[in-house]
Amino acid sequence: MVNPPPRSRAEPATLPATAWAVLGMLSFGEELTGYEIRKWAEHILRFFYWSPAMSQIYAELKRLEKAGYATSRTDVADDGRPRRVYAITPEGRDALAGWASDAPVGPPVLKHGPALRVWLGHLAGPERLRQVVTEQRDRAQRLVEEAEYSRRVAATGTGWTHAELVARWAVRYHEAERDLAERMLADLDELAARRAPG
Repeated sequence: MVNPPPRSRAEPATLPATAWAVLGMLSFGEELTGYEIRKWAEHILRFFYWSPAMSQIYAELKRLEKAGYATSRTDVADDGRPRRVYAITPEGRDALAGWASDAPVGPPVLKHGPALRVWLGHLAGPERLRQVVTEQRDRAQRLVEEAEYSRRVAATGTGWTHAELVARWAVRYHEAERDLAERMLADLDELAARRAPG
């Protein structure tokens, strides 16, 4: 009699990066609900990747369970309602470590709406361009403050050393983005002065 083939496991290359990010959130040792994963993604992941929607988180959790990289169980919340919590499996931890160590790392993808608007500045008025860049500068400053808050929180957590380092990087990144917007405002002023009559 021939034994059936072993249950297929997803190879690291077959999972999308978002699945690895969700699995990474489970790798800190706590069981989490999909909602808690979303909250954590909003707290730190959004500063360097992007924060997946709830529907995508649940789709990735199903994919991870099917691959044998995560398990789930029904738990009872503090208010007495049932909730599903997820945990990483030893196979999931091994696969995640392998992916983090060995999978190719592509370059960051830059999609910068304000820069696109400035690039199309010949079709817009100077006031609108200044507004777009000023809003970007102010948004970057808010993100500096939010990333610094996340860094301080991560610095207090056990086992969050690398999360704190990434939050520190996010602070610097958004400081640089803020400073680039300030320089662009100066460039726009210089361009307006060159074009002024007289």
